[in-house]
Order: sequence, then structure tokens, then C-alpha cells
Amino acid sequence: MANKSAPDASRRSERSRRAIFDAALALVGEVGYEKLTIEGIASRAGVGKQTIYRWWPSKAAVLLDAFTAGVDEDYEKGLPDTGDLAADLKFVLRATADEFNDPAFQAPYRALAAAGAGDEELSRTFVGRLLEPGIRVYVERLRAAQEAGEVAADIDVRLAAEMVLSPFSQRWLMRTGELTYEFVDTLVDQVLRGLRPRD
Repeated sequence: MANKSAPDASRRSERSRRAIFDAALALVGEVGYEKLTIEGIASRAGVGKQTIYRWWPSKAAVLLDAFTAGVDEDYEKGLPDTGDLAADLKFVLRATADEFNDPAFQAPYRALAAAGAGDEELSRTFVGRLLEPGIRVYVERLRAAQEAGEVAADIDVRLAAEMVLSPFSQRWLMRTGELTYEFVDTLVDQVLRGLRPRD
């Protein structure tokens, strides 16, 4: 009788995790965060709710893991460095605007931002896993520009990164205006005007 290999538990677990992530992201877009439930995620993913509770303590934790899956790989690439800081920032922020304007991205991000407003631990985790690494890649690009003489030597590059990113985030979160390429380009031009070395 031929020996049958045992099922690969890690592969099965990874399939289940992926199904749970997909279900959480889809459902939050369909029903909103308030109506999102562990039971609903489990049903959509085809797993028992105890499977979810074994890995996550709450729906917020599931959604956070689902939303941030793979971001480490994206951040490891860093920002492009063509030698033209303005062009590089505009290129990345235009792509980011496209992403933020995508309903599939908006639903989980807005849900986590709203949930984090009332949950300090969730907010700190969200900032640590998503926002801080994102700011860091801008800081690294701005520091490289500073070393190349594109940015004044006395500029605080962390603050400079926030000067680029905060108006973008504020406009999107508070819906004070559209995230357009024109807005992105103007934002970059105006911020860099204040960062350039003085003659």
C-alpha cells in the first residue's frame, strides 16, 4: 500500500488566512465597519469562527492584518530615486492618489481610521505598521535629496516628509477636496519650494 503524505497544515493555514483576509476586506466594503462581524467573516471565508478567534482577538485585528498584508515588501522597495526629487514624489503620490480613490482601498482604510479614533491600542498599531513605515521611505528619499544638494542642509527631513503627506491625508480623510494629479503636483511643488537650498 502506497504511503500517503500527510496534509500540509501550514499550507492549509495560509489558505485559511488568505480567505479570511479576502472576506474581511470584501465585507467591510459591502456592509461597513459597524456591521462587520467575526461570524460574517468566517461564513464568507468558509472557516469556523473559532479559527478566527484562535488567531485574532477582534474584527479590528483581522481587518488590520488583512489591510497591511504585504506592505512590508512594498516599503522595502523605497521610493524611486531618478535624481529628480520633484518628479519622483509626483510619480509616487499620483499612484497613491489612484490607490486612495479606489473604493476597495477606501473602505478598510476609513474603517480602521474611524475605529482607531476610539481605540488607542488599535491606533498605535495602525500607525506603527502602516503609517510610520510609509513616512520612513519619504524621509529616506528626502535625506538622499538633501545629500545631493536638492534640499537645504538645515531642513528636518522627518518634518518635511510630513509636510508632503499630511495635506494629502487630511484632504482624503476629511473629504475637503478631490485627490487629483493637479493637487498632488501643486502640493509637491509648493512644499519643495520651501525646502530648496537658498542662493
